[in-house]
Amino acid sequence: MNKSELIEQLAVTKDISIKRAEEVVNLVFASMTEALTEGDRIEIRGLGSFVIKDYGSYTGRNPKTGEPITVGQKKLPFFKVGKELKERVLK
Repeated sequence: MNKSELIEQLAVTKDISIKRAEEVVNLVFASMTEALTEGDRIEIRGLGSFVIKDYGSYTGRNPKTGEPITVGQKKLPFFKVGKELKERVLK
């Protein structure tokens, strides 16, 4: 499912306009993005949790030349699947 399919399903399920459903989905995603940007953890019961993981710098290789390069520190979002979702998928 992609974002537009989610919007369409929300509109049909809750009998609201596509425009209103799009506003709701965009608000949820914007709120989640803002929370992660501020370093907060997001937990959605039955689905999982989102956290920001810190990755240290390391030495990598340029794939074209094979030359070693330094890859700087970075922070990336990480999703951990919740127990309930994991059990439903494994059935």
